[in-house]
Parts: sequence; structure tokens; C-alpha cells
Amino acid sequence: MSTLPPPATQPAILIVDDEPFVLSALKETLEREHYHVVAVSSPIKALAILAERDFAVIISDQRMPEMMGLDFLIESKRLRPNTSRILITAVLSLPTLVDSINKGEIFRFIAKPWLREELTATVRNATHRYELISHNTALQAEGIRLNNELKTANSALEAKVNDLEQQRQQLDLANRELATSYEHSLELCRRILTTFDPVLGGQAKTLLEVCSRMAESGHFNDEERHVLRSAPLLCDLGLIGIPRELFRAFRTHPERLTERERSMLSDHPVYSQTLATFVDSRPALGETIRAHHERFDGRGYPDGIAGKNIPWTARCLAVAVDFVESGLPKQAALDAILAGSGQAYDPEAVRLFLKVTQLARLPRQVREIMLEELEPGMILASGIYSPHGLLLIGEGQELASQTIAKIRSHNQVTPIQQRLLVYL
Repeated sequence: MSTLPPPATQPAILIVDDEPFVLSALKETLEREHYHVVAVSSPIKALAILAERDFAVIISDQRMPEMMGLDFLIESKRLRPNTSRILITAVLSLPTLVDSINKGEIFRFIAKPWLREELTATVRNATHRYELISHNTALQAEGIRLNNELKTANSALEAKVNDLEQQRQQLDLANRELATSYEHSLELCRRILTTFDPVLGGQAKTLLEVCSRMAESGHFNDEERHVLRSAPLLCDLGLIGIPRELFRAFRTHPERLTERERSMLSDHPVYSQTLATFVDSRPALGETIRAHHERFDGRGYPDGIAGKNIPWTARCLAVAVDFVESGLPKQAALDAILAGSGQAYDPEAVRLFLKVTQLARLPRQVREIMLEELEPGMILASGIYSPHGLLLIGEGQELASQTIAKIRSHNQVTPIQQRLLVYL
């Protein structure tokens, strides 16, 4: 009776036969085929071995004193269901063999005496069967494991999605509360202005309406739109630090102010910028508030910057502020804005202001546009002149791509000040 060899990569075969000569012959034949063979003469001992390790194939004689071979193979199936079982017999009824094969109790049977070629072919097929079954069992186990992992992952994902949804809802609620709080803060600033000076509070409300129309025109990015909707209620906060008498004197008799008093008023955009940070700390908003009294020609305050160095939102806000806070009748205020185009105001900002407010009356067949909206095929409803009165393009001329490029290039060097009108 042989001892157990160490596990190997080649298929292992267990042979059980009570006849030493037959056992030795089978072992020698299969070892020549490079199988690892364990040969035992006792089926009871074989069952003990099967309880400890697996085999690809079990070959058993039928007639043995301790146990019949078929009974042994049936018992071995309970221990190692995937193992291929081969019965070697000289005397057994064919119906019993066929029934055992059909029930899966044995894979094949070999009649004594056997042919070597038949034996090796049967063992080879039995080995392939074991490998296929083992591989399929491993795949099934892996599939079950992966399915379980997938169920666990799906459960975790579902829980995570639920958590994220709750977080999103909480974030949405927080954002809505924050937006409401922000609007309340802006309204509080307007009421502070109203308390300081009712006219100033009313002007802030009108200014907000005008700037909101500008913001909706499509000529601004998201941050710029936010700035234009917030700055109107924050840009004059710095005035509340000025004595009311001085502010009223500035409104009624500005020519009577001393240089020191004018300096105090000129610093209010800086104070407004500082106060606005308590409501909204965005740099773009603070820069717009600080620069909303700068002039396009560089003669404004508090920093004396000019042209494109002034933030685009501040250039637009400046036009709206001077129109709303001028104290002039509507037409007179509009005339003052038009007269200041190119000097006090960015001409493009003036054009945008006129476009969104529609304060200037135009013939029905004429439309006012901005410089960036010029397109090939448009026909000018009024000539375009240089600041010195030189006609650049005459009324009624159809615009081509090259002409538009020249207009924009000229505007970069010397801003075109007048309104741009085209026929519908």
C-alpha cells in the first residue's frame, strides 16, 4: 500500500484494488502517462484519503472483501462529487452498469482484462471531465462571489446615492436659504440708503432695474451678471458715512463745496467697496463698485483709470448711475449720456444702455445695435464718423466682413462714440 505523494500540478489518480498484482499494473501503466497515482488495497483506507484530499479520477475494482466497488464509488461521490469514477469489473450485469452511469455514480466501466489503450483513453477522458467540472464549479463559485459582491456594492451604492441625494437636498435648501439671506442683505442695504436719504434709496431701486436689464442682454458671463444685479444696491453705501448736510449740498449746489468736501465725496466708492465685502466678498463686485465713478477718458475717481482698464461691469454701471442719479429730466439726462459717450462713458456701454432701456425713439424700420453685433449684410441707417467728424462709412452702405473688421480696428485705436443704427 503506497503512501500519499505531495500535491502536484499533474492530475492525481486514486486506484483501489485488493489484488496487489492488479494494483501494481494499473499504477505502473498510468505513471507512464505522467499521472500522479495513489494506489491502495483497502476501500476503507481510500475513503479516509478522500476525506483529506481531492483526486481527478478514482479507479476501483468491483469485487473486494471490505466493500463492493460500486458501493465504494457511490460513497466516494458523497466526499468528492466532481471526481470522475471508473469501475473495473469482470462480472456485473449490463443494466446495473448503465443505471449507475445514468445516475452519475460512475463515469465509465472497464472490463477485465483491459486493453492498455482503452484504459489510458478512458482515464484521459475522465481527467478532462474532472477538469471541466472543476473549472465550471470554480466559475460558478466565482460568479456567486461576484454576484454577492455586486449585491453588496449595489446596496452600498444605493445607500451612497441616497446619502448624496439627501446631501443634495440639504445643499439645495442651504443654497436657497443663502440666496434668500443674500437678497435680504441687499434689501437691508437699500433700506439703509433710504433711511439716510429717501431719494437715494429710490434711485437704487431704479438703478437695480436698469442694471438687471443690462445683465439679461447676453453680453456678460455669469459672474458679471451677478455683479450687475448686486452692485446697484451696494455702490453708494459709502455715502452713509458722509454728513447728510454735505450730501444734500452736493445734490443742490455742488459748486459751493470746498475741495475737502469734494474729496470726501470722491472717496465714497472706496468706502462702498469696503462695506460691500460684509455682504459679498467677491473681488469682481468690489472692483466694480470702486470703479463705477471712473471715466472712460481717465478723469474720474477714485483711481483715475481709463478705457478698458475699467472693469466692463463698472463701465456699464457708470452709465446707469449717471442717468438715474443725474436729477435731470429723462430726455436731458439721455442727452447728457449721449454727449459723454467716448469721454465720460465707454461708447459700447452707452449703446448697450440705450438698447436695453429703449429710451431713445427710433423709426420703426431702424434698430440700434452694439459694435460687437455688426454682421455682414447689415445696412447702416446713419453714417459712422470719427471723433473729429471724419465720415468713416456713409448711411445706406451695406456692411461687408472687411468693413466691419476695419470699424472694430478703428474703435480699438479711437473709440467710435455715436450710436450704431441699422435698417431692419
